[in-house]
Amino acid sequence: MRLVKPKKALGQHFLKDLQIAQRIADTVADYKGTPILEIGPGMGVLTQFLLEAGQDLTVVELDRESVAYLEQNFPALRGRIIGDDFLKLDLSKLFSGPFCVIGNYPYNISSQIFFKVLDYKEQVPCCSGMLQKEVAERLAAGPGSKTYGILSVLLQAWYDVSYLFTVSEYVFDPPPKVKSAVLRMVRNNRKELGCDEKLFKTVVKTSFNQRRKTLRNSMKPLLGKDCPDYVLPIFDKRPEQLSVEQFVELTLICQKNNVLGRITPAR
Repeated sequence: MRLVKPKKALGQHFLKDLQIAQRIADTVADYKGTPILEIGPGMGVLTQFLLEAGQDLTVVELDRESVAYLEQNFPALRGRIIGDDFLKLDLSKLFSGPFCVIGNYPYNISSQIFFKVLDYKEQVPCCSGMLQKEVAERLAAGPGSKTYGILSVLLQAWYDVSYLFTVSEYVFDPPPKVKSAVLRMVRNNRKELGCDEKLFKTVVKTSFNQRRKTLRNSMKPLLGKDCPDYVLPIFDKRPEQLSVEQFVELTLICQKNNVLGRITPAR
């Protein structure tokens, strides 16, 4: 069967370097026996190494041409190829227990993929794969970094995020215009935040909407202009200076000021 033609509309850039594919597959080596969901396998360059490692693999692929290629070339995947949009799947119907997520993620939806993984954080002990270098740096950034932002905080509340290595654009067909990176997220030991989780998301997003301002200014949409707690030292800081624990503290201040009773928290 002929090779699959990369489709720009689907953000497809097919990895050609087998050594890199092997290194990505190795990021879930510690989870043998745990079902693995690969997103966007394309022509199976990563898939082959996951199967060789004996992983319990299911793949989800939106591109019909790629699905046909996988069906013909990977008989071990028979009945395990989901021809659908990952972002629309109810993953709890696919997996009754824990499962890991891996992939060479389409750059145009990588952030949405990680937001969706967060929705299933109680089932996903590990999520790894390749994405745009700039996005990977943002997800792994710590407090004080210019790239530290909303997704950094929300992911790091529940996962230990590691930037593993950078990947040249020239190992893809076609080469993307940016460099890539491989990232690994492992679920941490946090069972609960100690504050309302939905409000926590709203607080993080609200604070970063005006990231150059101090929290005394950026939090006014939630706390109003005259909140008495603005005298606290935390409000002298900017959002990129706050750790996850300090965002929990900020959320508790909002709860104390009955913010929950006045807004519909964001998802």
